Amino acid sequence: MRSMEKEKDFIAQKSMAKSIGMNTLSKLKESLFSVLPVAVIVLIFAVTPITDFTTKEIVTFVVSAIMLILGIALFNVGADLAMTPMGEQVGAGLTKSKKLPLLLGVGFAMGVLITVAEPDLSVLAEQVKAVMNSTVLIVTVGVGVGLFLVIAISKIVFRKDLSALLIFFYMVLFALTAIMFENDKGVFLPMAFDSGGVTTGPITVPFIMALGVGVALNTGGRNAKENSFGLIALCSIGPMIAVMALSLASSGDMSYTLPDYSVEANLGANFAPALGAVALEVLIALGLIVVFFLILQFTVLKLPKQKLLQIGIGIVYTYVG
Repeated sequence: MRSMEKEKDFIAQKSMAKSIGMNTLSKLKESLFSVLPVAVIVLIFAVTPITDFTTKEIVTFVVSAIMLILGIALFNVGADLAMTPMGEQVGAGLTKSKKLPLLLGVGFAMGVLITVAEPDLSVLAEQVKAVMNSTVLIVTVGVGVGLFLVIAISKIVFRKDLSALLIFFYMVLFALTAIMFENDKGVFLPMAFDSGGVTTGPITVPFIMALGVGVALNTGGRNAKENSFGLIALCSIGPMIAVMALSLASSGDMSYTLPDYSVEANLGANFAPALGAVALEVLIALGLIVVFFLILQFTVLKLPKQKLLQIGIGIVYTYVG
């Protein structure tokens, strides 16, 4: 009996390894076709008299482009293996528990944690840290996504009309825009609207979409799958409103100094500290998600070992990517 179970586990693991390998190759092709055209255009300009790229800068760009292709591929594989299944299982498991406060509370927490782990948000926060505290901005955007994910889940559970919600919250958004201009805060608007883009990142989208599908399929109804539509649209509004509110409460200005993006500032002796800082940030962000998911696993979800193994491999891929 045990030997049969071991054989089944071996076959399942072999099948999963083959599937991961094929998925990795597919994602490598996708990232290659995404990065290569831009890289070729830059290299064409780099070797013409129009620009004054040094050999060191060209070599650095080529190596960085290759690393970017590999990183995007691994990151996307990790999202497929971990973030999408996590979102769907959390949505389905908590909906089956019939405890709406628990579903909404976990939805808020996961919305915040997933957003904090989003690389797009880290890039935005780093670029505007001279204007606004990066930690405060990240937390504000995360809370905005979390709150509107709660609204989106409530929309699915109570089967409310998406268009009415979008119209209402966009009216609120434009009202805040007018208030910001009245208070001479209009210069913060580009940052506020850009913050909405973090909900279209490679971590946030798979998780939120899968969470919505998991909730919708377990609430029933004739249009269960259609009820999961619009989650990204709703969640994109949250960060914009949150950052606008933060800007209105802020006494800062837009005195901005462009960060040093030179090769010398990020290579040589500066490379290891920069890499270590990024690795630590990603580890903390993903670690919070993993810890929260494990708490749900032991209390509510109780997924089989095979599914946990897949999610674990996906987390590793995401971190390395």
